[in-house]
Amino acid sequence: MIKSFRHKGLSELWSKDSTAKIDIRLNSRILKRLDALDRAKVPEDMDLPGFDFHPLNGFDPIRFSIHVNGPWCITFELNDGDAYRVDFQQYH
Repeated sequence: MIKSFRHKGLSELWSKDSTAKIDIRLNSRILKRLDALDRAKVPEDMDLPGFDFHPLNGFDPIRFSIHVNGPWCITFELNDGDAYRVDFQQYH
């Protein structure tokens, strides 16, 4: 279950199904990924086709990344089956 967000736009999109802070063309792709993240219990649950799931180096606790579109990714931490500090960023 998603417990916290770092990105206000993601939080608004998740809770209100709408936001002015994220390009509307990405909303459906983001929501699909957030739905999967909300159901994930272990990191491997996010290793789905098209998500390009991978751990990020140099973070403690470990952060993971899934691809959204172009340079945009959703990054997050998983702890005891819950997702924390979910962020939307140009990571790569």
